[in-house]
Amino acid sequence: MPTFTAITKLTSSEAAYSLSEAMENMTPEPTGVGVFEMEDGSNLWEVGGYFTESPDDIELMLLAQAFGATPFLVSELPEIDWVAKVRRDLSPVEAGRFFVYGSHDAEKLPEGRVGLLIEASMAFGTGHHGTTLGCLRALDRLDLAGFRGRNVVDIGCGTAVLAMAAAKIWPEPVLASDIDAIAVEVAQVNMAANGLTERVRCLEATGFDHPELQAAAPFDLVFANILMGPLIDLAPEMGRATGSGGYAILSGLLVEQAEQVLAAYVDAGFVLHHREDIGEWATLTLRR
Repeated sequence: MPTFTAITKLTSSEAAYSLSEAMENMTPEPTGVGVFEMEDGSNLWEVGGYFTESPDDIELMLLAQAFGATPFLVSELPEIDWVAKVRRDLSPVEAGRFFVYGSHDAEKLPEGRVGLLIEASMAFGTGHHGTTLGCLRALDRLDLAGFRGRNVVDIGCGTAVLAMAAAKIWPEPVLASDIDAIAVEVAQVNMAANGLTERVRCLEATGFDHPELQAAAPFDLVFANILMGPLIDLAPEMGRATGSGGYAILSGLLVEQAEQVLAAYVDAGFVLHHREDIGEWATLTLRR
């Protein structure tokens, strides 16, 4: 069965999400619609829809005009077994003592390493991206320096690989949250695959806006591997949610965005503890 994509760009998140809702009512109906903030520093938002039939060009043109979007770019994807491709392309990742792998590579888990199983069909946040890799390295670095997280939360958790990593090395339960209900479902599947269902609790929430998160604060370690804009917006709230002497590990930001994010967190009461740049991505470890 062929798959078609229709992708456009907008200048505001509000317009992007409104357009995505309107696309849900198209004929033919899309099999999925996604909204993403572009990670190139352009402050643009991308909206993309997937279709099993070629979408209507006129309807796309009218939607783009109605929401102030660029003209849609429509493409037909080649018929590929994407899970098989991901399995071929995503080799295990080593980040300090952590070893992130798919079930097809389970026999490669070295003795004495902390294994994190992320299925290939759920391959966002697997450790291959410089942001996740940087966060895992930062966690490993803190642990080797003698820090022990007793109240940890992963904000914008995606696959929850960071929350699971903390739960694997420390005995206390870990909280995780994501704004996307599908991400929460993916995280729960990954936790079950890693035997961590009773150790990591994942909630659907925007930032810290959830009664359980507010009741659990202050945290001694907060992960936030998201994007520059949401990180800056979250800074004051994270300052209140992180206990004195606690740490925040931030990523999802380009190297050239790091100083701007750091400035927002300095204003919120943090100091820079460590910074690592991996390719074009930066990871900040901050202390409250």
